[in-house]
Amino acid sequence: MDGRVIGQLGGAATLEKVHSSRTTRSSTAHIRVASVPQSHVYVRHLSPVNGSVSLLDTGAVSVTRLPDPVPADGAKVPGGWWPPLMLDPRWIAEHHNEFDVFHIHFGFDAVEPSVMADVLGELDRHDKPLVYTLHDLRNPHHPEPGAHEEVLDLLVPAADEVITLTPGAAQQISQRWGRSAAVLPHPHVVPPARFAPREAPTDEFIVGVHAKSVRANMDPLPVIMTLLDAASDYPDMTIQINLHDEVFVPGNHWYNPDFGTAALALSRHPYARVRVHEYYTDDQLWDYLGKLSVSVLPYRFGTHSGWLEACHDLGTAVIAPSCGFYHEQQECFTYDFTEDHFDPESLVAALAQAYSARPAPAMWRDRRAQRLSLAEAHAGLYTRVLHE
Repeated sequence: MDGRVIGQLGGAATLEKVHSSRTTRSSTAHIRVASVPQSHVYVRHLSPVNGSVSLLDTGAVSVTRLPDPVPADGAKVPGGWWPPLMLDPRWIAEHHNEFDVFHIHFGFDAVEPSVMADVLGELDRHDKPLVYTLHDLRNPHHPEPGAHEEVLDLLVPAADEVITLTPGAAQQISQRWGRSAAVLPHPHVVPPARFAPREAPTDEFIVGVHAKSVRANMDPLPVIMTLLDAASDYPDMTIQINLHDEVFVPGNHWYNPDFGTAALALSRHPYARVRVHEYYTDDQLWDYLGKLSVSVLPYRFGTHSGWLEACHDLGTAVIAPSCGFYHEQQECFTYDFTEDHFDPESLVAALAQAYSARPAPAMWRDRRAQRLSLAEAHAGLYTRVLHE
């Protein structure tokens, strides 16, 4: 990979050479990236643990990601990145001198194809290279694939570089758009201080089904009922069902009283434990996942999962559906669950496997090394698109 970015490239911004604290006789090429979104944990963990400089074969490269613009009304998700104001042609027109590379990850769920076309046109107008990391071949928040695919049909061909997380996703990208995608794995999710040996097993084997707010790709009830039937074959198994309290709030986007009522009724089942709560903070989520023996993903469609990565970090086993490419992200147990088919016996078999195999948590030294490698890969890729 070419690690030097010098002077004015392609008529775009000049990349300043700054002195590196890690080198004494050479300067560091500085690349400013408008990441959509910057504050998402995936994006934050694409930088080196301490600082922003990556030492490539051809020189040092410092990558700085612009902070997410804050909406005027302050409306945003707890992580701070919604709505993504950078995905607006007017923002690009006003701020194009502040970044060198535009990198899209998430946040275009509600962006119309016409708006995305204008975003791409504005980037082209100012000669700004586009990098797109394709996390979702199928949007987990959309009940139908059409709207997401329309935007993908614009993004994938237009991107100067395409990244994805698994070989299976890369193969689909090649088949559908004739593009070769760089395969870069998902970085760690939990913070370094949370990497530790798991506590000794308790006398309860807890199987978690986290329904959250029952987004479009979730179908928890058939999964839960199968697990409850299977639990009677084990001496120490509890099926814990978690859901957000907003499913009970009329007028809320996630209002789903039918599922909420059905879930609450399960609290009377001898093997069930039902928990209704607000969104967990990060610390609450890590505590919750760390206490599970296994987490079952009740998804009928999807592609990749940050939830799975957090479980891997914490040593919590995962039973993932056969849809998407979850099984290529990390080692997990799988069952047959898609939009068109559910095989309860495959879930029962996966549960038996998970019960017998207790995974160890990831080691921070390995995840740290992976993060450094990812930072170097991205620095090299940004450098490359600026030279093209």
